[in-house]
Amino acid sequence: MAQTLRRRLIDWGLAAVFLLVPALVLRASLRRPSELGAVDHAVLRVSAPLQSGVAWVVRRVASVWNGYVALTDVEDENRELRAENERLRRELSAMTRRAFDLESLEELALLRKQTPADTIGARVVATALSPAFRVVRLRIDRGDGEVEAGMPVITSQGLVGKILTVYGRHADVLLLTDTRMSVAIMVKRTGGLGQLHGVGASDRYACKIDWLERGSSPDAADALKVGDEIYTSGSKSSDDTAFPAGILVGRVSKVSNKDYSMFQEIEVTPAVSFSRLRTVLVLLSSPPPPDPTAGKDKRSEPAFGTRPM
Repeated sequence: MAQTLRRRLIDWGLAAVFLLVPALVLRASLRRPSELGAVDHAVLRVSAPLQSGVAWVVRRVASVWNGYVALTDVEDENRELRAENERLRRELSAMTRRAFDLESLEELALLRKQTPADTIGARVVATALSPAFRVVRLRIDRGDGEVEAGMPVITSQGLVGKILTVYGRHADVLLLTDTRMSVAIMVKRTGGLGQLHGVGASDRYACKIDWLERGSSPDAADALKVGDEIYTSGSKSSDDTAFPAGILVGRVSKVSNKDYSMFQEIEVTPAVSFSRLRTVLVLLSSPPPPDPTAGKDKRSEPAFGTRPM
């Protein structure tokens, strides 16, 4: 019984202290400095360290909380910015592709208008690459009933190659640089004739010219030089394929003259950039032969074999 009473007295005493101390601190804090008494000074002196510690803890907790909230907001903002950036990148890429496709289609339409042969436009839908990331074969969206094997394939830059195989709605194009490719060519500057074959190199686009007679000396007018333009001659090639005359094939990039040979060793870089092809033109038939009477004065024939006086 006595123990219970003592316990209650202690509880009441602690409750009174917990109520009295804050009241004294609040009373001393609200008073003006001139109104502070001895008790107020004592209360402030005792409570000052406690208030500083509590204020420090509150500031730290507030700083951590504000930092967390700020970082959360920044992370959300960064996430939105990254999503917006990715969307803009996709739109820019799509617009770039559309612009490139439009330019290719415009070039194709102009080339088709300038080509005096039956042609059909085609879009490049796939490419095969070498280990050195060079294009070795193209696939176009024209197939059975539209194109046939052996038909020449060109662009506004020059000769691409010829149709290799046709299946379904697609066809594969044999490139000018393939070793199976053969083209009868003519050197524009000298008029020299020869046969061009693909080198088949996996690390570069290159062709070589066979059976082109060398000049009397490297400085002769008929000697081939680096930069000379090579065109199709219109004759049948060694594989019995005929390409229309006058199509740009490429430019001479290397010339080697050996003392023991009467022919030059010539390397040609194709005029077409195969890695950038998006559209091509397939020649369905050869252009009509030129009119032999073009540019000449024409006189009307007499009717019934007589000419009036």
